[in-house]
Amino acid sequence: MALPAASAGLSVRDSAYRKATARIVPLLILAFLAAYLDRVNVGFAKLQMAADLQFSDAVYGAGAGIFFLGYFLFELPSNLILHRVGARTWLARIMVTWGLISAATMLVQTAWQFYAVRFALGLAEAGFMPGVIYYLSAWFPAERRGRVVGLFFIGLGVAGLIGGPLSGLILGKMSGVLGYAGWQWLFLLESLPSVVVGIALLLLLEDRVEQARWLSADEKAAIAEDVAAERKAKPALTLKAALTNRYLILMTGIFFICNLCLYGLNFWLPTLITNMGVKDPAMVGVVSALPSLCAIASMVLVSRSSDRFRERRWHLAGLYLTGAVGLGLSVLWQSQPVLGVFALCIATAGILAIPPLFWNLPTAMLSGVAAAGGLAVLNSFANLSGFFGPAIVGWTSQATGKTELSILFLAATLVLAAGLIFLIPARLVNR
Repeated sequence: MALPAASAGLSVRDSAYRKATARIVPLLILAFLAAYLDRVNVGFAKLQMAADLQFSDAVYGAGAGIFFLGYFLFELPSNLILHRVGARTWLARIMVTWGLISAATMLVQTAWQFYAVRFALGLAEAGFMPGVIYYLSAWFPAERRGRVVGLFFIGLGVAGLIGGPLSGLILGKMSGVLGYAGWQWLFLLESLPSVVVGIALLLLLEDRVEQARWLSADEKAAIAEDVAAERKAKPALTLKAALTNRYLILMTGIFFICNLCLYGLNFWLPTLITNMGVKDPAMVGVVSALPSLCAIASMVLVSRSSDRFRERRWHLAGLYLTGAVGLGLSVLWQSQPVLGVFALCIATAGILAIPPLFWNLPTAMLSGVAAAGGLAVLNSFANLSGFFGPAIVGWTSQATGKTELSILFLAATLVLAAGLIFLIPARLVNR
């Protein structure tokens, strides 16, 4: 009978993907957690660092954002190297290098030293995100990838959930220990996980399905068959064609807006909470964890819903609009701490859940070297917004003494992005 054979085949596939998810995704979540701690802990460091080193809001905003200039310059070369030498080795190199540079931030004394170390951190981390997405596309076909990418991006939410209270605790308890300020201990201690996880990636990941000794021959064949079938169904784009594809250019603009708001919010979240009347660093850390907790739930639920209904555009537009509403309400309720934090929870639940869903769009179109290069270029240009987001908030805050105008501007860009999403044909992305 055909039914038992089909059931057996389905069982092999389910077993293969369960094993692959259990082996790969937890390591990548830890990697993303470490990456995001090292990328945004400067927001908590500002609470002490700016006063100690006499940095203005404009200096801090420029230093926080210049990370993305280095990231932009080395993103494409980094991902092409990853395609050549293998994801395992190159992702490990990326993590160890940025961990060491992040630790070196504790030695900063001048604005130009701050700019230099942040720029170097961007160079070191370049290629991480598109490299991970490219790696996952080699193990999970589109119909399973949305949920897996959603699980991976839980690291983004966990970084805020754990990183906020941890950063506040370090600032409050480690200040003066061995003669170092709390912000110096913050950079040192939160850089260590990157080095450890980087070494773990090198030891525990495999570059290709056929190298996975923890899969049976039938399980390897099932995954390889699915991935090969998906690649065959994609448009045969060269790297040059991918870089000039109008829909990928449009996706870059849409993701640029996401990152503009994501980093504008995250780098200034501790300051926004402080402005609402929460002054103790440890309490700021605890309060900042609440929006991240909401974001984790949003990531999981929306990614599962999108995979279930094989629909990307409406889900994605809904997240952009949710972020816009949350940012708008945070301005309206800024003098009411409870409602203000609730608004930040709404904004974060929308904005932080965008990346795991968004990456299903370009990966539905690209494979091979076009995927390695195309994803890198898309991500590098989109991440330039990481420079402008914190800088816009910093410059506006210094010029007006308030952050309301910049937050409302970010909200307006999210509404624009929600509309742009529908210029991408559903047939290209709803897979």
